Amino acid sequence: MKNIKNNVIVTSIMGLILAGSLITFAAKAPVTETVKPQAPAQVNLDLTAKAVEEKPVANNTPPANANEYVSVSSLNIVNNPSAYLNKKVKFRAAFDKFSTLGLDYKPAFRDSQKYISFLIKRDDVTDHTVPLSEMKIFIKRSEAEKFIELDSGDIIEVYGKVFSDALTDAWVETDKLVVLTKKKKEETK
Repeated sequence: MKNIKNNVIVTSIMGLILAGSLITFAAKAPVTETVKPQAPAQVNLDLTAKAVEEKPVANNTPPANANEYVSVSSLNIVNNPSAYLNKKVKFRAAFDKFSTLGLDYKPAFRDSQKYISFLIKRDDVTDHTVPLSEMKIFIKRSEAEKFIELDSGDIIEVYGKVFSDALTDAWVETDKLVVLTKKKKEETK
């Protein structure tokens, strides 16, 4: 009888330990949040509204043939890349970083020796930094060297041509990159 009682106590203690472990595991599990994208018509395209935190960039002008480019949001291009195929487009965005994304991909080939790609931030996500990876934006390396001072969050305007919709993504070759505003750097103490 004593042996059965001990087995019941041991089993009960093991059950409590297991339940405690499951509760601890559940408490430490990452919480995922669903981000609902806004409709493109609701996207705030005035990316320079934070004038207090940003400073304008002098002598950075659009190309002479700027009127040949259709002004469109980056999200509209991504949502329907075939509608903009072989069209000249311009869009404003927050720069994210230079990358090698999409280079040397045969169906939309841009040679990694001559080009580099860059990412911009999604316009429809404001509380996190999410790159718009569905848009592959290429710029000649010789031109990109002029923009080595770009930081994540700087506001740019891209003039380019959508040259492919491979993988149902938008592939854009940059004709001209204009830096509209640079974010002020945090002063270090």
